Amino acid sequence: MALGALAQGTRLDTFRLLVRHEPDGLAAGDIARQLDVPQNTMSAHLGILARAGLVRSERHSRSIIYRADLDGLRALTLFLVKDCCAGNSELCAPLVAELAPCC
Repeated sequence: MALGALAQGTRLDTFRLLVRHEPDGLAAGDIARQLDVPQNTMSAHLGILARAGLVRSERHSRSIIYRADLDGLRALTLFLVKDCCAGNSELCAPLVAELAPCC
């Protein structure tokens, strides 16, 4: 479900934006403005990302703040690495080495 959610361009852009704004997150209206997407369309995209386990939301006063769910991203990444490498550490080693400096 997570890969399907990220397959759509606006949702991928939304997720990238939220990752860049960790740990504070952004209000839905701010996300819509920054990506030049109508607010009702953005709400639908955020709902899909939330159901896929990629974003979380919290109400703060009158705003809903959205944050990237880094645990969801971690689970997706681990699934891909384990599935693609099929447990073969030789295949996974270059990928893990490349991820290490940034994370």
